[in-house]
Amino acid sequence: MCAGCCCPRKGDRVTPQGLFYKDFPHFVNGTGNYIFCRYWEPKTPPRALAMILHGAGEHSGRYLGIASMLTKHSLFVFSHDHVGHGQSEGKRMSVSDFRIYIRDCLQHFDMVVSRYPNLKVFILGHALGGSIAIYVANERQSYISGVIFIAPLVLLNPDSATPAKMLCAKVMYHLMPNLTLGYMDPRWLSRSLREVKNFENDPLNYHGPYKMKFTVQVLQAVAKLEKILPSITWPMLILHGDADKLCDIRGSFLLYKKASSIDKTLKIFSKCFHQLHREVPRVQGEVYALIGKWIDERLPPLEQ
Repeated sequence: MCAGCCCPRKGDRVTPQGLFYKDFPHFVNGTGNYIFCRYWEPKTPPRALAMILHGAGEHSGRYLGIASMLTKHSLFVFSHDHVGHGQSEGKRMSVSDFRIYIRDCLQHFDMVVSRYPNLKVFILGHALGGSIAIYVANERQSYISGVIFIAPLVLLNPDSATPAKMLCAKVMYHLMPNLTLGYMDPRWLSRSLREVKNFENDPLNYHGPYKMKFTVQVLQAVAKLEKILPSITWPMLILHGDADKLCDIRGSFLLYKKASSIDKTLKIFSKCFHQLHREVPRVQGEVYALIGKWIDERLPPLEQ
């Protein structure tokens, strides 16, 4: 028996990194996993809420910069690590059903909205988080003031999404769900070497190979998105770099074209990579300013 109180007591749950969940914001999802949360409060009373949905293989802590910017615009910001990511429980980068990501986001969304019932919500989704954001926003349309997309995953690569290849992927999924499909090259994230190193050195990011089980769940969810796009009516801001090698920019064009929203803006950043919010400083600053201005224009003016 060890001395002191540093060891877990029976019933205590710890993050994959060994921290006690009881010491940090979290919720328990529908399958009993503990989901690690982050909250950023403005110095003034919030005039809206902002939910950040991170991309595959990363975690909510990587959005501190965006969250801090949003709080300066008097937004209460909340986020969580998707199951199997960061400091949340679950097998790393593995999910039995894509719907679990959506379900957890809806649960967290409802928790925060119940705390601030009179405030509207903005959602910011990056890459995989953009896919999830579409599903979440469409199921909570009456609460949504707008959705900001940064390089959203909306369209499958046509070379890998032929009917024959999709059928093959489903067969492989059932036969060898743990088959590895290669690694994501961090150099594709940003032209900033500092940001690439930041990703590589962050132990909360996933640095292993992508597996068939995860990939097929994502492919199937994304394949269904195009049918949903015409039902979108909420305001949207879509940002994408034209040198993005991870999420097909044609998906952003499709989202802009197919959505029924009257209020929609598409901004393409020349020669920029996947994570515009972590691009070279000039681009990052432009992205932050654009998001802040877009949100301000859709909210009542701040009281002096």
